[in-house]
Amino acid sequence: MFPLGRALLPNEALPLRIFEPRYLELMESLRREDRPEFGVVLISRGWETGGGEDRYDVGTVARIASDVPLGDAQRAVVAVGTTRFAVEQWLPDDPYPRAEVADWPEDSTSGERLQESVAAATATMRRVYALASELGADTSRQDLTLPDDPVAAIWRIASLLPLAELDRQRLLATLEASERIALLEQLADEIAEELTLRLGSG
Repeated sequence: MFPLGRALLPNEALPLRIFEPRYLELMESLRREDRPEFGVVLISRGWETGGGEDRYDVGTVARIASDVPLGDAQRAVVAVGTTRFAVEQWLPDDPYPRAEVADWPEDSTSGERLQESVAAATATMRRVYALASELGADTSRQDLTLPDDPVAAIWRIASLLPLAELDRQRLLATLEASERIALLEQLADEIAEELTLRLGSG
């Protein structure tokens, strides 16, 4: 397990610079696995380094895509979020954070209403980027392409929006896709409204 100050979403890339001995040992143990994966959970209170932090109990499995050794006993790791899990029991942090987990099932809901909600959230996301551009942000290199699958598209929109970590965690812990897209639409609208106000006050 790898508690972080960021909630990892499914299909999202996670670059890490690893230097703590406990996580270096975790990476070393994963190098012997056919499918090198670890769990990522958001820290609810505390810090990423040193241990002793409080953690949320819904997280994302991260699969290692690259692992490059650096100087000074550090590693540059890139992982990708895959499926979600729920922590059933935290185990002693020896030699690194560990837990017993259960799969957090992904709702495969589809249908016209979900597609319409995804389309509405997509339009708001593009509006957010347009407003951010008007406010001076460089958005030209951001790829706003979405997958065809509506559930995957929801996660992609969530990863593209500048959401607070607690809001990302709320989305992560929402079981039904229909509830998740409704929450995402609300959050996207709030961001667009805030940017509109900033643009008007400027």
